[in-house]
Amino acid sequence: MIKIGIIGCDKIAQVRHIPEYNANSKCKIIGVYDINQENANYISKKYNVKAFKTVDELLGSGVDAVSVCTSNSTHANMSIQALDSGKHVLCEKPMAITYDECLSMCKASQNANKLLMIGHNQRFSPTHIKAREYIASNKIGKVLSFHTTFGHPGPEAWTSNPNSWFFDKTKAHFGAMADLGVHKTDLIRFLLCDDICEVYSQFGILDKTYSDGSPISVDDNAFCCYKTKKGAMGLMHVSWTFYGNSEDNSTQIYGSKGILRLYDDPDYSFIFEPRDGEVQKYNLDQIADNKTQTDNSVDSTGIIDHFISSILKESKCIITGEEALKSMKVIFAAEESSKTNKKVIIN
Repeated sequence: MIKIGIIGCDKIAQVRHIPEYNANSKCKIIGVYDINQENANYISKKYNVKAFKTVDELLGSGVDAVSVCTSNSTHANMSIQALDSGKHVLCEKPMAITYDECLSMCKASQNANKLLMIGHNQRFSPTHIKAREYIASNKIGKVLSFHTTFGHPGPEAWTSNPNSWFFDKTKAHFGAMADLGVHKTDLIRFLLCDDICEVYSQFGILDKTYSDGSPISVDDNAFCCYKTKKGAMGLMHVSWTFYGNSEDNSTQIYGSKGILRLYDDPDYSFIFEPRDGEVQKYNLDQIADNKTQTDNSVDSTGIIDHFISSILKESKCIITGEEALKSMKVIFAAEESSKTNKKVIIN
């Protein structure tokens, strides 16, 4: 039985990590910590686990692994502290807020010989896995271009806090780009089995404000033009200002033999439109959104199960720190591009 500790007890821990750990018979949550003691006490009472007053106390309680679900700016410090204490770490995305922090996390994992996994859950969706298989088997031919989107009304709808830490540059560093863009950037790399080598981007604050009406300090929209090493080109738009009744988490891949449409139809999660032949439609799953993610959720992202399985099998996880860093390099390059208004080459 793997003993689990939770560092950070806000919404993502409540609706994803804790329910998924509790649904896995091979692990058990024994303690939680949050800088806001009320949050920790709430989880403690609800799930009958101990609320620790410090991270050191939690790490010294006998846990084998931890989930780091804190604000972006603390991901590196919390993860490194846990790894240095001999614990396996599942860290929420984004991995960290600087390239050097990401490198330090990878080094800590290597030195401790413990797993460092980053929560890029879109790799585990049945629809995305099938799409990767179609692309790898050349069913859509050479990938020429792509378009991917992730948009919803913003974290204040998720957290019910108009002044969420997501809006605070000192705690989040990035806005929609780190919250949503890192997911879709990693997804494109995963689907295409390719790396992004050129970026041109624009980050913007188009609508979001604090409760006093002043603009937030991080991007609420990001637009990126990507080029891959194999020559494909594509666009990514991530947004906290999609104010409709549903989220947009769609992706389109345009190949020389046809088009893949992923989560782009209300009835079918996977559509292949071949250049010649009949359209293929499958309803493999419905990707989770902020409305369906609750602390009573029964669906699984696959992240927790893979993390626990990797620990038990003493095997390498799919999304190591080193693998996640490849996606983070694109995020940092996009940040530079937006600041300089120039294309950035990724080495």
